[in-house]
Order: sequence, then structure tokens, then C-alpha cells
Amino acid sequence: MSNERTFITFAAYSGNIPGMPRPIRNRKILNPPKMAGFKPFGMPLCELEIVKLQFDEYESINLVNYMNLPQDMAAEKMDISRPTFTRVYNSALKKIAQAFVECKSIEIEGGNVEFEKQWYKCKKCFKLVDGLENHIKCKGCESYGNKELVSLNK
Repeated sequence: MSNERTFITFAAYSGNIPGMPRPIRNRKILNPPKMAGFKPFGMPLCELEIVKLQFDEYESINLVNYMNLPQDMAAEKMDISRPTFTRVYNSALKKIAQAFVECKSIEIEGGNVEFEKQWYKCKKCFKLVDGLENHIKCKGCESYGNKELVSLNK
């Protein structure tokens, strides 16, 4: 009984409790998407169900399908293991297929990610800004300042 108590105390102290998953590492994202999502053409958004695609899932599609990187290089860029990358990528493909086949809209947000730079998005025109020092007045926005910017970094 004494050894069992010692093990539980050690496991709790080290953060490795048997049966508990490891904490999820942040996945590195080079650039956030320019859009907040997509919707099927010819369908009112208010009538559509939503599929949530996380930033890391978007990045996996970007790296493999748009930038034509092999999965091992894409995993390296995101600072995750190859098997983890494959799970993220397959999840993204499944969500995109579901949205396409079932006529659902896609929202891109959230996830355990960290951007390489400080990214902001304008609340009014949704323009991406790479750091406050690079913020210039948006064409469609009447006001100018940092109040209309939302940080995409955690």
C-alpha cells in the first residue's frame, strides 16, 4: 500500500497521472487565413449548419494541398510529429468533405495554435494586419486606430 501511495504522489507531482492524456502542444501557424470561412453558393447563411475548422486544420490543408509540401515537411513546419499532422490533416479533409456534401458552411477559428508573428484582424473589413506597426487605414473603414483590431494570438 505504501508503494502505491508513493507512486500516486509522484505521478500527481510530475503531472503524469496514469490514464490521463498528455497536454496538447501548440501547433505553429505561419499566416492565419484571410477569410473567416466559406458558405455554399446560393444558400442563405441563416439556413445553414456550420462546420468548425480549426486554424491548425486549415494550415495542414494549406501546406499539403496549396504549397505542395510532403506531410513530413509540413509537420516540421507546424512543429508537430508526423502522426499528429496526419490526424489533423485527415480531420480537416473530413470536415471539408462533410461541408461540401451536406451543404454546410465552414467557420475557421480556434485550436491549440501559436502564430509566428502577432496577427490582428480588422473588426469592420476583416483585413489581416501583421503587427500593430504595420497597421494602415483600411480602404473601407471610416475610423482608423487600434481599437478596431482584434488579436488572433492567444
